[in-house]
Amino acid sequence: MGKFSAGKFLAGVIVISALVAGASIYYLQVYAYYEELPGQGFGDVQMTRVDGRVVEPVLYTDFQAIDSDSSPIRYRACFQTEMTQALMTETYVSYPKAEPRNAPVWFDCFDAQEIGLAIRDGRALTFLGQENITYGIDRVVAILPDGRGFVWHQINRCGEVVFDGQRAPEDCPPPPSRLSGEGN
Repeated sequence: MGKFSAGKFLAGVIVISALVAGASIYYLQVYAYYEELPGQGFGDVQMTRVDGRVVEPVLYTDFQAIDSDSSPIRYRACFQTEMTQALMTETYVSYPKAEPRNAPVWFDCFDAQEIGLAIRDGRALTFLGQENITYGIDRVVAILPDGRGFVWHQINRCGEVVFDGQRAPEDCPPPPSRLSGEGN
């Protein structure tokens, strides 16, 4: 009977340890690394103009954002704008290969599946927020017809190549030395 009780005890310890480890990993992935960013009231949402490729602030309200230092592609934001899609199309650089990234469940204003479907259906228009906000990472902005806007970071063509350990293509800016392996 003593061995049976010891076996139950050990099995219980293993199960409890696994539950604690699983809950800890979940918490770290979904909550711990993200922080909510306060809106500045001006300049939180920017897009690149078609004339001269200058990045300029866009008018917005109801700004919410999260970010994480653990990865350059964890940035997500939501906002509302009065600007029309027609005006934006004439004014800002489009971003044809936009793919929204999932946000943590608790950041419920950003639904990557809804945004992705709206992009595929042609209801949401996508624009270049800022190219190479960090080397190889673009800030992308999507606007729905009702004025809801969404922002995320996406790896660009140059980043895909360099982050894969290859040389940057000729038409890409040179990567920082920490990415290219120079200076090690």
